[in-house]
Amino acid sequence: MKVSAKDVKKLRDLTGAGMMDCKKALVEAEGNIEAAVDILRKKGQKIMGKRADRNATEGAVIALTNEEGNKGVVVHLSAETDFVAKNVDFVALAKGIAATAIKNFPATKEELNELSHDGDTTVAKATLSMAGVIGEKIEVKKYQRLEAAQVVAYIHAGNKVGVLIGIDKASDELAVAGRNMAMQIAALSPIAVDKEDLDQGEIDKEIALQLDITRKEMPDKPEKMIENIVRGRVNKSFFKEKTLMNQPYVKDSKSTVKKYLASVDKGAKVTGFIRMNLA
Repeated sequence: MKVSAKDVKKLRDLTGAGMMDCKKALVEAEGNIEAAVDILRKKGQKIMGKRADRNATEGAVIALTNEEGNKGVVVHLSAETDFVAKNVDFVALAKGIAATAIKNFPATKEELNELSHDGDTTVAKATLSMAGVIGEKIEVKKYQRLEAAQVVAYIHAGNKVGVLIGIDKASDELAVAGRNMAMQIAALSPIAVDKEDLDQGEIDKEIALQLDITRKEMPDKPEKMIENIVRGRVNKSFFKEKTLMNQPYVKDSKSTVKKYLASVDKGAKVTGFIRMNLA
């Protein structure tokens, strides 16, 4: 049977599927749009079932803030191949899901999947439809949110890394500083804002590693001396490398991020950050 271009476009808008896939589904459904949507979703469920054990490590990471600039979300829509990750419709779906997330601000990935998306579907069903069209395992793999007086979002390296950073004050100058710090986070991967924010388990792990290395380097040194050497190494290198505030600022290696932020606004503090990548 013949199907109208208007119906094909409507189905495409509902599902994110390609024009030819929408046309085929409408023909199979004898022009019934709701039935065509189900056809695309069932195709997606079948593909997801067959490929459940596949490692979908590619995709797109989208970071987004609201208009007020005090909330942010970051979403990883996963795919199996880099080819799909660059697909225009796939990236559009990732951005659409991020827009749904920032509008509703769900607490968890599970809540996000159940949200109404583009009116007549949910996030979970939209990803199933895309899986049916593309033929790969596609899902919202990771989702996080952040609130602060000012939240800045940054997307790095072709949607491979997304960053949110929160600051306890808001201004145009701090928005610029936030972007600069977000770029730093994307590039250098700190794991905490400052020393006191580090998980003690991470510190203990590093101390144990450095103790083992130092004992092998200096087998004749007393244990007390080795412990002092390791303490110095951890203070000098680990904290400097792993905490945002103590990292050398990428645009001025003679300064630290802490000094850079103080130069913009002496009283401003980073309340937290999220760095999400494809892995």
